[in-house]
Amino acid sequence: MNSNSTKLPYIGVDIGGSHITAAHVDATTFKVIEHTLKRERVAAMDTAEVILQSWLNVLSSLIIRANGENTKIGIAMPGPFDYEKGISMMQNQEKYDALYGVNVKEILAQRLEIPETDIVFINDAEAFLRGELASGAASDKERAIGITLGTGLGSTSNGSGVTIDMNWAFRPFKDSIAEEYISTRWFLKKYKEITGEEVKNVEVLLEVAEEAVKNEIFEEFSDNLSIFLNDFIAQEQPQVVVIGGNIAKTWDHFIGLLTAKIKDKTVAIRQSEMWEDAALVGAANALA
Repeated sequence: MNSNSTKLPYIGVDIGGSHITAAHVDATTFKVIEHTLKRERVAAMDTAEVILQSWLNVLSSLIIRANGENTKIGIAMPGPFDYEKGISMMQNQEKYDALYGVNVKEILAQRLEIPETDIVFINDAEAFLRGELASGAASDKERAIGITLGTGLGSTSNGSGVTIDMNWAFRPFKDSIAEEYISTRWFLKKYKEITGEEVKNVEVLLEVAEEAVKNEIFEEFSDNLSIFLNDFIAQEQPQVVVIGGNIAKTWDHFIGLLTAKIKDKTVAIRQSEMWEDAALVGAANALA
């Protein structure tokens, strides 16, 4: 799609803890236009100006102006964040402290010379599910739950008719909260409990762990995730659960165990089809 198109593409953006990824998203098919994809590392604990300039470097290169219009921007952003006003509320999370209380929408609009109304922010977990519903693993269903498994635990649902962040990461779970048992840090903690050794991430764990250790870890992980999902499914009544995030890439190690423990066998359990593209498409979809 180019500037002569009758309908300009959207710009879908995913803001992570250490990066910004953005691309044009076709406004009709809601597919990422791959050759436009841009990604830049962000020094998330630097000054506000350094952070914002990293974002602007990417966004400015994707702006199209034609026939008195410009491309609109949908941004998937982690919380806490005032999504309507565009004000960052992140603090003491080892990312974006310098943006606390800053009206990001206002600054981006001024620097990009576009109206504030052409920029929409959306929760990153919501964006993931919106993307999978638009053109991914949930596109053939009406009711869905989205779960992202990584450094944190994302949880979203459209069971109410609107896709919303359910924030179940902080739901009471065993002797703590769900995120402490269903995230990367649980894997690393469990591995250390069993072996006395530390690993950097789940990918390294899979490389170095003995088979018996991996089996023990994934058996317990599937228990934790099934308890969480059984409650979530009972409340939201989805037709499909879509699982994304880095831990979802270990799919073959847990999906058989997990599906055996899911009580409602009518619910499909699917791996993300879109991965990082889901957030880009979901953020763009919020503009439709």
